[in-house]
Amino acid sequence: MMRTRLYRDGRIEREDLRIEELDDLIQEEGATVWVDYTSPSAEDLEAIEKALGLHRLAVEDAVHEHQRSKLDRYPGHLFLATYHAELDTQSSKLKVSEIKAFISKRALVTVHGPDMDPGVLTAHWDAEPDLALHGTAFLLWGLLDLIVDGHFETVQELDSRIDSLEEVLFDDHAADHDLQRRSFELRKSLVQLRRAVLPMREVLNTILRRDLDVLEPEMQPFFQDVYDHVLRVSEWTESLRDLVTTILETHISIQGNKMNLVMKKVTSWAAIIAVPTAVTGFFGQNVPFLGFQSPLGLGLSLTLIVLASAALYMTFKRKEWI
Repeated sequence: MMRTRLYRDGRIEREDLRIEELDDLIQEEGATVWVDYTSPSAEDLEAIEKALGLHRLAVEDAVHEHQRSKLDRYPGHLFLATYHAELDTQSSKLKVSEIKAFISKRALVTVHGPDMDPGVLTAHWDAEPDLALHGTAFLLWGLLDLIVDGHFETVQELDSRIDSLEEVLFDDHAADHDLQRRSFELRKSLVQLRRAVLPMREVLNTILRRDLDVLEPEMQPFFQDVYDHVLRVSEWTESLRDLVTTILETHISIQGNKMNLVMKKVTSWAAIIAVPTAVTGFFGQNVPFLGFQSPLGLGLSLTLIVLASAALYMTFKRKEWI
């Protein structure tokens, strides 16, 4: 599926462009073209390669999935590979969609899968009509700003879920299996988000360099703002990853403390039970002793059992072992 737009002097002029028109349109002063492909075929990319003079290596990267987030420089255009991230509302699993873009002086070509809705991107652009005069720089800023805002919202949601996990951590009635599963899912999502976020610092650093004549200098402050957001998301992601690790370590420590408490209780009760065993064993000897074969011996043994057991129970209770 293909969507197009033609901006002229900052205004939307057409949205029904044909590939055959692009070569002439990008030569016109004040014209900026956006072409969007959803799951394009090899023929689609070959046509846009010829129309805009794209480098074949960049087109190959656009075809192949699982590229690292990057911004490559080719003669006459740039190639961007990045990822949009969104957290599933029903679980802590992260949904990541790959986005590629070709950026030239008067054209932006975006390539993505069906997970991304291009209408969200156009709405983002339409919300800032006063910046449309800056052509491709404006379109690229809108794309990056949308992606980084998605990263920011995702890390906020992960932070909220980790806060709820901290509350469960000290709940005596919480299921250990559920806590471990949620911690693993959150850590996995943070690792995936980190892979998408960290390379964005390098991408924005490259864009902010003054020697890229593709971008207008007036848009530099807006890209600097996106870069600041990238830094915040990167630092936030790193701190949350450490926090999840701390939660898991704390959970293991709590489980160890509970086990020690159980062992103390079991040992204390075993010591109390050993008293009547020892007393009855002693009085069961086949030799004469005080109260041998008389009610006195029975009373004496029972008294020793009760007093010794009570003394051990009070001692363990005072030490909070039982």
